[in-house]
Amino acid sequence: MDDSVRQLARSLLRGARDGMLAVLRPGDGHPSASLVLVATDFEGRPLLLVSALALHSAALDADRRCSLLVSRPGKGDPLAHPRLTVFATASVIAAEDPERQALRDRFLARHPKAALYAAFADFRMIRLEPETASLNGGFARAFALERADLVDPPAPELAATAMRARDHMNDDHRDAIDTLAASAGVQGDGWRIATMDRFGFEIIRGDRMARIEFGFDAAAHGYRDAFVSLVRGQAD
Repeated sequence: MDDSVRQLARSLLRGARDGMLAVLRPGDGHPSASLVLVATDFEGRPLLLVSALALHSAALDADRRCSLLVSRPGKGDPLAHPRLTVFATASVIAAEDPERQALRDRFLARHPKAALYAAFADFRMIRLEPETASLNGGFARAFALERADLVDPPAPELAATAMRARDHMNDDHRDAIDTLAASAGVQGDGWRIATMDRFGFEIIRGDRMARIEFGFDAAAHGYRDAFVSLVRGQAD
């Protein structure tokens, strides 16, 4: 397995707007699958915002084991397109957790309409800790991945730098974001960067979202160089 496989898995998970969450139903243990909105934290771990009244929420209270399926839709046979199943353990982010506000803000940056219910008392933020994953990259391309293939090392200072870089791009370089969006195959003006990590970022426009990869680790080269390299690449 090479870096291109890890990049595909990373793009599938971090670029997903939604996914299928599989849990074990309390009482009888039957598998139960639910459609959920998905974001990821700075390290690449999935974030969910779910109601405590939902079956999958009660199931995770009883058994924290779960899996999350994300895919990249496209024309033609759905099975011809890549998809990733992440096997994980779920943890509720407590209301008093110092990370909760930042994680909530990150989720809402991806899903602004969720602000309508995010503050309801029965909604909780859940983080999935990946353990292993199964990647199907298309016909005859199946790979088993480990946690390190999906989750980046902690880097709180870099996360803060990423927020400043995102705000700077959104405030001062909207035209460059639109150019990068077009290069990623999504058209239209008015794209904004929603979330970033060390390897790339997600852009949103209305109900549409796309992920763009830097091509190198911003922790080693800095976000300015990462964006300059992307923009210059489009000009060449």
